[in-house]
Amino acid sequence: MRLTVVGCSGSMSGPASPASCYLLQVQGPDDAGDERTWSVVLDLGSGAMGAMLNYVDPATLDLAVLSHLHADHMVDMIGMQVYRRWHPDGPLAPLEVLAPAGALERVRGVGGDEESETYGGEFTFREHVPGTAVRVGPLTVESFPVNHPVPAYGVRITGPSSRAGGPERVTLAYTGDTDFCDGLVPLAAEVDLLLSEAAFQEGRDTVRGVHLTGRRAGQLAAAAQVRRLVLTHLQPWTDPEVVRAEAHAVYDGPVDVAAPGATWVL
Repeated sequence: MRLTVVGCSGSMSGPASPASCYLLQVQGPDDAGDERTWSVVLDLGSGAMGAMLNYVDPATLDLAVLSHLHADHMVDMIGMQVYRRWHPDGPLAPLEVLAPAGALERVRGVGGDEESETYGGEFTFREHVPGTAVRVGPLTVESFPVNHPVPAYGVRITGPSSRAGGPERVTLAYTGDTDFCDGLVPLAAEVDLLLSEAAFQEGRDTVRGVHLTGRRAGQLAAAAQVRRLVLTHLQPWTDPEVVRAEAHAVYDGPVDVAAPGATWVL
């Protein structure tokens, strides 16, 4: 599996990055047994659609996952709809979208289109169902409810390793937006990479039930015994080294901070 950061700015796009968007790709056979690249995009925040064009042709995506329906994680679904509806080679096949309940209505509300524009030609929505896995080629996607002011889900994705001599199967977990909660440790348990939001900073942001801090992300990584922690969703006003230090204080594994274009191969 290969993870590429398309956008990682928290709560809004920033001067150096679009808002949340992550591309996960893996090689594997199709139904006919031919090798191909399978591509999954996690969230489509503000500015993500244009930046995505640097890394993948959106026409080749196999699944989009929306962790929740706040604008900084889904507003560029409108750009995706335009790309698929008005592609110069003709309309593209519907993209499967794994999302919380009400996603179609939320996307249509952002688009502001007439009732006749149903988006049925561009998207096929299915709801997150904890305990029910979604298969995408060689990948398995599992959903876990997390703690945020709106219905929100983290996802755990398992698939073949892309590293020569590595383990046969590897696992990545993405928290979406959440504060610490009971579902996070099962979500992240012993994963090879935990992509964790860390939008809040210890001593500065005291409201609970919204976001993790670097320290709480580190506590999660330690409790779940993850192999690598990648911090993301930092707002433009946050010093990433402060948040990284918070995580390092409670987790002794490797800690990275997400940046546009950064990649990890599992």
